[in-house]
Amino acid sequence: GRTGQVPAGCVFWIQGATDTFATEAADHANCSVGSYTHGFITLEEAATKDDVGAVLEAGWVDQAAVMNLPHVAERPESVVYGPLSERRTAPDVVLLRIDGLGLMTLKNAFPEMPVEGKPQCHIVAMAMERNAVAASVGCALSRSRTGMRSEEMTCVIPGKRLPEAVETLEATAGLDRAMARYASADAKRFG
Repeated sequence: GRTGQVPAGCVFWIQGATDTFATEAADHANCSVGSYTHGFITLEEAATKDDVGAVLEAGWVDQAAVMNLPHVAERPESVVYGPLSERRTAPDVVLLRIDGLGLMTLKNAFPEMPVEGKPQCHIVAMAMERNAVAASVGCALSRSRTGMRSEEMTCVIPGKRLPEAVETLEATAGLDRAMARYASADAKRFG
């Protein structure tokens, strides 16, 4: 059977926006896909779980998609979640909840940024293992388990790229604001 402190590890992403806390593998165990992508269990272990069987049986994903999912290679002893402002040390990754405007700015700042779909949790592994800034439009499992609003998406930034990301995002947002002012003024010609 599956156990866990919450329906899925992505619930901790939501809770970590306001509270700092540490989790262990068992806390994430209700979602086998997330436990795999976060490095807590192997693909072989995940394949024996009923939730993985359910997504395969339903055709939500196929075996090839599961086999190719990015995953954290080194099993973490724990994962600490919390607001970036409360960190005393550099984080491994920074999770951002974004909307369409945020996604536009991020994609303009990082044109190579992949925008992923299901399952949402694998973007953490993309940041950890590939040093990639990545975004996800979310997935049905995560949205159901976390209560994510339909306009919300998730972005992950590798912690070691955070200074670069902040600088690039500030410059990009400034350019976007300048272009929005231009377009707004230009639109006034039409009434």
